[in-house]
Amino acid sequence: MTLQDQDDLLFADEDESDASLIVENEQEPWIILVVDDEKQVHQVTRMVLEDFEFDGRKLAIHSAYSANEARKLIAVQPNAALILLDVVMEQEDSGLQLVKFIREELKNSAIRVILRTGQPGQAPERTVIMNYDINDYKEKTELTTQKLFTTVITALRSYRDIRTIEKSRSGLEEIIKSSATLFELQSMKKFASGVLTQLTSIVNLHKNAIHCSFAVTRGVEDIYILAASGDFAASSDQRARDAVPAEVLKEIEQAFALKKSSFGSEHFVIYFQSKMGMENVIYMNGFKPLSEWEHYLVDIYCTNVSVAFENIYLNQELENTQKEIIYTMGEITETRSKETGHHVKRVAEYSRLLALKYGLSEQDAEIIRLASPMHDVGKVGIPDAILNKPGKLTSQEFEVMKTHSNLGYEMLKHSNKQVLNAAAIIAQQHHEKFDGTGYPQGLRGEGIHIFGRITALADVFDALCSDRVYKKAWELDQVIELLQSERGRHFDPVIVDLFLANLDEFLAIKERFKEQSLPA
Repeated sequence: MTLQDQDDLLFADEDESDASLIVENEQEPWIILVVDDEKQVHQVTRMVLEDFEFDGRKLAIHSAYSANEARKLIAVQPNAALILLDVVMEQEDSGLQLVKFIREELKNSAIRVILRTGQPGQAPERTVIMNYDINDYKEKTELTTQKLFTTVITALRSYRDIRTIEKSRSGLEEIIKSSATLFELQSMKKFASGVLTQLTSIVNLHKNAIHCSFAVTRGVEDIYILAASGDFAASSDQRARDAVPAEVLKEIEQAFALKKSSFGSEHFVIYFQSKMGMENVIYMNGFKPLSEWEHYLVDIYCTNVSVAFENIYLNQELENTQKEIIYTMGEITETRSKETGHHVKRVAEYSRLLALKYGLSEQDAEIIRLASPMHDVGKVGIPDAILNKPGKLTSQEFEVMKTHSNLGYEMLKHSNKQVLNAAAIIAQQHHEKFDGTGYPQGLRGEGIHIFGRITALADVFDALCSDRVYKKAWELDQVIELLQSERGRHFDPVIVDLFLANLDEFLAIKERFKEQSLPA
């Protein structure tokens, strides 16, 4: 018995007056699943919906001829918008059991389910509507061409709105989640990189992105790239004009000039500014146009980001000020003892490089770089007559000189800041020796903090290579010979080996911070 014999589907000839719905568009099609054990149902459904478009999108129709086939089909088409479902297939309630599977096991509440039955007596409408999570119930005898068309339009409109709400909720959740994560990032570059990652996830954008800021570096005002991803990833830490294509640069420059965001068909450029006047532009390309809601999400997110940038900037300003104070204190000590001007900077850079070679983390290497300039801060308590004596110190004078280690420790130990805490350790331990013959505590081996062991070698190397009031600078060969002879005695043998194995890098630091010759 055919469908025509039963008159199950009466696709009457009707006026196609709703041509306004047909729109040229290359967006992804709506996915519709037709689940019915009668082949002709599939054929007629495809014929009726052949030229169908809604919201500028065509249809992609997939067929299953049993409930078991439908289960497999839904697994490979999880984003299906609509299922036109027969009730009676392998069993009398196959379609109804499939509805339960979709809603309860797959937890798919978005897909619209329309039951089409040719045997309404076996699945009464009132009972089915009350007991099963379906969206419409149609007897096949009532589905004319126009009614099928209307039913599909209504279902797709409902599906579209549900997905919009879901996406909006997910977007807001991402903003809350990502903003909290971003506020934990303290590095400006890490923060900028996090912004790009989170922004793409909020509205599911392409990964091609650039985050630029307008800044003055070495007196030059320009646009610099804070972070980049996708095709632009290699351009981080560069000037925008040196790293991005001309058409992209033009868009970025225009955003800075107009202080305004712009949204194109395949890209967007968003401008935002903090209360302190920090200007940022994010450029992204390679995606579909954003909806009005997605524009709103991006605006909300960038408002949060603007506040976070300001906080990080203020923190970095505070850190930079602290660094300047630390260097200044170190240099005051060196100046008072008439030692070389760049000694503390060289010791700082030697210590950082040695820390990295030793295997310490970037964070610890930065801490020792900031703390080591304070190694001799205790010398402020040593009388000038001893501190700047050109000749050899007497044993009594040397005992006074040795007190600078504990003096420095006492000055710095009360702080709970990481850098000053490390500086206190370095000030006290940088004259300890690996074999236990140093001062002030006579510590030995790994009983000496790694920061103390590293700074000890950095300090001695630079002191030997520099002129002092009591001596002339040594030749490099003499310095290397002493380091080798004191390996395992004065210095940690591992640190000596690392230093000598990477000597060229340390000499490059020595050259970069060399003393300026004064005119005769």
